[in-house]
Amino acid sequence: MILLPHDDEERMVLHNEVHARPTARIHMPALVVYVAVLNEGVSREQEGAHLRRLPGQAHLQSEQLTGNFLRLRFATHTVKWERHTEFTRYSIVQHLPESAYLGASRPDLLSELMVPADWLAGIPGRTIAAIELAMVHGDLSTQEETLALARHWFGGGAVVASTMGNNAHSWAVSDFIVQPNGFERVLVIGPSSTTATRAGRVSQRLLELETYRLMALRGLPVAKQLGPMLGQSETALLEITARLENKGASDEQLLDQLVALATGVERATAEHAYRFSATRAYDALVSQRLTELREKPIPGTQTIGEFMQRRLSPAIATVAATAQRLASLAERISRASALLRTRVDIATEEQNRQLLEKLTRGQELQLRLQTTVEGLSIAAISYYVISLLSYAAKALEGSGLPFDPDVLVGLAVPFVLWGVWHTTRRIQRALHKGDKSN
Repeated sequence: MILLPHDDEERMVLHNEVHARPTARIHMPALVVYVAVLNEGVSREQEGAHLRRLPGQAHLQSEQLTGNFLRLRFATHTVKWERHTEFTRYSIVQHLPESAYLGASRPDLLSELMVPADWLAGIPGRTIAAIELAMVHGDLSTQEETLALARHWFGGGAVVASTMGNNAHSWAVSDFIVQPNGFERVLVIGPSSTTATRAGRVSQRLLELETYRLMALRGLPVAKQLGPMLGQSETALLEITARLENKGASDEQLLDQLVALATGVERATAEHAYRFSATRAYDALVSQRLTELREKPIPGTQTIGEFMQRRLSPAIATVAATAQRLASLAERISRASALLRTRVDIATEEQNRQLLEKLTRGQELQLRLQTTVEGLSIAAISYYVISLLSYAAKALEGSGLPFDPDVLVGLAVPFVLWGVWHTTRRIQRALHKGDKSN
């Protein structure tokens, strides 16, 4: 029976997202060799080709990489591939050499690496994080002795450590130092009763925590790089604003300088806005992962969360301040441009007003001239009409009619003048009425 409407085409994809990256089950003691690389310019096909170089994986299909997650199981180890927006993670989970158990000093963790060393070095991309995570059994009830063993494991140097979970089910210890082989080390100590599921969750949180921390810090070099440019732009804007107050400054020159300044700021915003947004997102993930660890301090050491936040918070604050500074500069340039446009508009309106005044004076002169011309035209037309009447009167006198043509013409002069003037006025009123209707 069909009890539901048809599924949305993305329903199952969205539902299965919760299962997209299942937590690994890790049986302690174990070693997790973790590498995260930036995947800019690296395609899935390249990563798939690299995974096929592993023994027995030549048959790997491209369709298996469409879900951004793949776990390859071997007899002695597993290889996990995860592709994210900016980076790809590779995790090799294998047994921990006995020489690296608690009590060792600076052990060689990669002496029994289960994947070829050249395969690990040939991962496509640029390394952003590389971690050797050793998970060992230990007695957590004797804190001083266990902490001393952990310090000895790291070579006797300073370490940061904290208990994890509400019931302090395990410890996480690290010195956050990149070793000569390019890896940093993290040591997880748990009792023999630690389940594989819990060990998998702990490892995932710690690895993600360090990866997101490094990804969040990628915005710091950008912020430092933008510092001098922002300082120069702010100084230039201050000079432009000061010149804007001086009405003698050239508007065209000021506009050119503002356009050049705005172009540089918009280019910087377009290039780095994503990096600043990503930094905020990764920093939020770091805070979330630290919360999930539910850390508690171990006497004599600093917790991992305290160590990270004391060093991460200033960097994040610098990135946030730079992003705010860039946005503020763009807004100030916009306001200065608006002020300049207002000044240009006012100057344009003044020029238009002066032009209209000139046109008005010209129209008045033209009207006066037109009135004068009309008066002369009436006189001229009347003169020609009277001349025609004079010729007509003389012609009638020549035909024998008894009247004086000069008297007749003289009597007709007032009537001719009135007739010409009246006709001219009617023509003007007709034209004026036609202009109003248009």
